[in-house]
Amino acid sequence: MKAIFYTLGIFILAGIGACNKQLDLPNNGKVTMDEVFSDYNRTRGYLNACYGYDPHPGIDRSSYTDEAEDADDQTAGSPYNNWYAGNITSGTYGGNSADGTPWGKLYEGIRKCNVFIESMKTATVYASAEEKAGWVAQARTLRALYYLQLIKRYAHVPLFLKPLEIDHDFSKDSRASFSQVVDAILSDCDSALLVPDTENGFHWAIYNNQYGMMTRAVAYAIKSEAVTYAASPLWSDGTYTWKKATEINAEALSALLANDYKLFDEQPVQTVAQNAYALYFITSSNDQRSYDKETIYQGGTQLQVWKNAGLPTTSGSLKAGPCPTQELIDSYEMANGQPAINGYSDANHLQPIINAASGYDPSHPYTARDPRFYASIYYNGAPRTLNEQASAVYPLNFQAGANNLDVVNHADYYELSTTGGDPHINFTTLSSALKKYPIVHLTFTYKSTATISKPQLFFSPVSASRSTTLSDIPAADDWTTQSIDISSAVAKFKWGDAGNFIRFDLGSTAGITVQIRDIQLREETQAASLVETYAGGLEGISANTSTNKYTRTGYYIRKYNNYLSGISNNADGAVRLFRLAEVYLNFAESAYQSSGPDAIITDHDLGLSARDAVNAIRKRAGMPDLPEGLSTDEFQKRYRNERRVELAFEEHRYFDVRRWKILDQTDQLVTGMRIEKTEDNFRYNRFHFSNRNCSSDKWLLYPIDKSEVNKIIGLGGENWQNPGWFD
Repeated sequence: MKAIFYTLGIFILAGIGACNKQLDLPNNGKVTMDEVFSDYNRTRGYLNACYGYDPHPGIDRSSYTDEAEDADDQTAGSPYNNWYAGNITSGTYGGNSADGTPWGKLYEGIRKCNVFIESMKTATVYASAEEKAGWVAQARTLRALYYLQLIKRYAHVPLFLKPLEIDHDFSKDSRASFSQVVDAILSDCDSALLVPDTENGFHWAIYNNQYGMMTRAVAYAIKSEAVTYAASPLWSDGTYTWKKATEINAEALSALLANDYKLFDEQPVQTVAQNAYALYFITSSNDQRSYDKETIYQGGTQLQVWKNAGLPTTSGSLKAGPCPTQELIDSYEMANGQPAINGYSDANHLQPIINAASGYDPSHPYTARDPRFYASIYYNGAPRTLNEQASAVYPLNFQAGANNLDVVNHADYYELSTTGGDPHINFTTLSSALKKYPIVHLTFTYKSTATISKPQLFFSPVSASRSTTLSDIPAADDWTTQSIDISSAVAKFKWGDAGNFIRFDLGSTAGITVQIRDIQLREETQAASLVETYAGGLEGISANTSTNKYTRTGYYIRKYNNYLSGISNNADGAVRLFRLAEVYLNFAESAYQSSGPDAIITDHDLGLSARDAVNAIRKRAGMPDLPEGLSTDEFQKRYRNERRVELAFEEHRYFDVRRWKILDQTDQLVTGMRIEKTEDNFRYNRFHFSNRNCSSDKWLLYPIDKSEVNKIIGLGGENWQNPGWFD
């Protein structure tokens, strides 16, 4: 067995811990597992170590779907170029996918949860029975989450619910079916939910220092997503019917609504965000649910859309990232609730079938659309910022004391005379912090007997690395105003707190006399300007493959992006792994499939139809209700479009088109919009990208890492690789 110990990778990670407790140690390597689970802090520490193994959601995955064409699509060797070309094997998949190959990391998390759950059965740690039960509930919910993330990607996976013995015979292991793993997921969540809803138990509330912990809400969200996937065409084996999924989704939605979860509907002032939907995605969920009552579990970290998927005119922007496709744009309905586009009459999506009843005008394609469109997309003519122009002025003088300068303070100006090398003097300190407006200038009026060569500004705390060299300040016999743009330096050095100051170095020459008055810092916002994605515009579409800073499709992502974000102020939002809107939609999907769009589901006293659930989402967005009387097929079309729009750039589209088995219909071809500016208007031209080679059945699942597959074959001879990845 020793050979297996050093060979098995993730499988040995699943097996360590139960029998050889010395193998799973704290950092000092000297404490046994019995000692860990007899100590309160160490036990809590081990539970904390069970967290953090689920892949963090982000916006990059949208480039692997029909939501976006990545700006690096033509960059040789980029993940997106390889993906679209289909040039990926099981051995190279990890370096080219949105989240690598999370198989090993997820099983490491499962192993830790297994060890914790099993160890707590005999733990002697001094804690109440309720608190111990609460800890185990967290571990069970985490394990359920990790298995859900596994089956979404790999489908059939080995199911380990206890720590494995060190002599475990891996050759006898097999992969459990999707529904078998869902059985285990539901069992874990239901067990967790049996624990009392108290601060020490397994609770709904998020208490101090508990942000990011498993809660009852997370357990219900996991159940909802798991059964919705299990009943879907790709995974359904008859175990989880749509009726069964509806029962569980109704239970989850009813429980969440009864415990103060609700769709975020705070209407912002127009200088902050366009609407409630836009505000939600730039609002922090770390508020103990005092303000954001929609987020169930964030999972991901704060994004930097401004930097990694931003407008090229934003200072510090590195790339355009995922560029929204024309197909996604077409999916946003008109504000009157009518679809703008009813598909395409040609295979290349260049001839849209316009819904004449909608009011859509192809010569003004961005007018009167679903409010979520304006919250999610930067398009040609979109307001770049929402602010009214504002400014702030901070008067400055000089501090006492200077180096190689004679300073005379006259009634209305200072006279500075350089007497040696390195003459410098400090401006007075800021009496209040800057407002972090993006534009900052240092201005003054001066006369000078000679040119000041290579003057410098040092930003406190003063050091050589916190300085900027300015252009020469020319000699001037008359009073002359000098304005110096220090925006980049202020952002780079994170300067601008109350008490900060700037040192002014007047070159290196003696014998110069300078008179200075009206010294001030002025910071300001930019007046609202319009985004120019037309060819030749400031953010214009580009086919230049040598740069990835400009949109490839004619659009940029706006969702999550706070227009005030920049180098000195990242105010962008984060992707939520679970939120109430998804549970509404999961319920709607199973309900229309099992009972039709308009049947009222009374399970768990919910009293909603599938149409009611979708309309709740639309109401928050400011959209009219879907009409009564739609057939199941008609409703399915509207439902899938609603899910696509509401959950855009939240990773759902990638998994949805796979579980619905429509990947070959959605991801083979995407298009963009090239806009040409005419003398007094714009000309809109749809175009298509080269066909993608990533939409066959092979791409429905992740491949298991090739090295892991080879180990399994070496142990038992069975090839566990997913279909199409036998390379």
